[in-house]
Amino acid sequence: MASSTVPLPQPNRPTRPNLAFRRLRGQRSPAEFAALVRRAAREIGEQVSCDARYIGRVEAGEIRCPNYAYERVFLHMYPGRTLTDLGFAPRSSVRGRGARPDEEAPPVHAMSPAHATSATHGASETDEAYEPYETQDTHDPQDPYETHHDHEESDVLRRAFMTGGGATMAAVSLAPLGLAHDAAAAGRPSPRVGVREASALEDAVRRIRLLDDRHGADGLYRRAAAPLRTAYALLDANTTRQTTAERLHSGAGELAISVGWLAHDSGRYDDARSHYAEALATARVTGDPALEAHAFCNTAFLARDAGRPREAVRAAQAAQRVARPLGSARLMSLLALREAGGWAGLADRTGCEQALVRAQALYDRGPCEADPEWMSFYGEAELEGLEAQCWSTLGDWQRAARHAARAAHLQDPHFTRNIALYTAELADDLARGGRPDEAATAGMRVLDLLDEVQSSRIQTMLAATARVLLPHRRASGVSTFLDRHASLPRKA
Repeated sequence: MASSTVPLPQPNRPTRPNLAFRRLRGQRSPAEFAALVRRAAREIGEQVSCDARYIGRVEAGEIRCPNYAYERVFLHMYPGRTLTDLGFAPRSSVRGRGARPDEEAPPVHAMSPAHATSATHGASETDEAYEPYETQDTHDPQDPYETHHDHEESDVLRRAFMTGGGATMAAVSLAPLGLAHDAAAAGRPSPRVGVREASALEDAVRRIRLLDDRHGADGLYRRAAAPLRTAYALLDANTTRQTTAERLHSGAGELAISVGWLAHDSGRYDDARSHYAEALATARVTGDPALEAHAFCNTAFLARDAGRPREAVRAAQAAQRVARPLGSARLMSLLALREAGGWAGLADRTGCEQALVRAQALYDRGPCEADPEWMSFYGEAELEGLEAQCWSTLGDWQRAARHAARAAHLQDPHFTRNIALYTAELADDLARGGRPDEAATAGMRVLDLLDEVQSSRIQTMLAATARVLLPHRRASGVSTFLDRHASLPRKA
């Protein structure tokens, strides 16, 4: 039943989009502008997880006033301007909270564990009445000890992070208001959930993805299972708005894909297949073509890696059929690469080359607002890396090595895992192409990254390269690489 609670009037509610901020973006796409924001943050030692969706929320007026980290970044980008010049509301007017005096603003490197407040709020229906005016900013998944300035979010999403083996491991925990895992078992009525829970779910997906970008999947997979269980429990709870229910289903499906990828990258193919199937079922139940395309995309990639190339081709083609109306050339480009990988596995060089040409042509159309948020990893480096894998599968080691080298060179430093992956691909291609000394040099670069990256995929590739190099131990640098590789701790 719809809520009968009537929200109190809110002063200074936005009545139109933030046109001032939109003008600052100019001709850049939201994703391109978000990249500029992240770069500006790094210049001043800040960490923000700005993406195309965040830019869209700002321009739509959903974020009336940014958090302090974003404030510092925006004022650094546009010196001499104030937040109001950038189209934001005064901090004192947002949600009735008083502005924090300048001397109380958190320092740039404030590092305190994320906490949850004990205060409780009113019914979720009341909170949902404010849905278009949420001021919660997306926090930076790279900062495991980020201070939460927004008490609303800390009530909803409680996170605990730990470090181990040089890599940051996330124990992400969703604790929506009033939702207990044993609620159904205890016979209690399902709680109402709203926009806060949907936002928490979406934020968990972003955090997992960004931690995977930096550190690989091995240390994250089991820790991600708990929020996935909670996400699907949310789908059985009451919601007061159809839009919120759709966000919850989409968020749960995206989280299932993210957890599936963690299983995939850590060599748990059966688990990955199950998670991708769960996401696909969620997409079809709710009629979500974007989620369905993403699920098929990952299913194709998994099928290729699992030695089922014909399934990879079919899944990639299914993804393209679903994705075509979405209007994202970059998404269609990635799906063409997934198809190319399947054709390569079938040793169909013609089919592979045709798909690669199509992928490049679609990529060259450039980014657009229809590009999915999850595709932030897909740039020129990834295109080169996936093409390298195709040529490697076809046994064209020289061409594969050329593309792998380009991929490693082009990759944004943030994507540490991908740099290690492309360099491992390069090492293997060089080894198989009869260039053992260069292969050993590339392999050493991968070993240097393994303190930060934990990926069974990369370790498996490196082990294969070491086996290929064994007969070439006398070549320059090869024995050093083999000895260092042999000293790596073995997984239990």
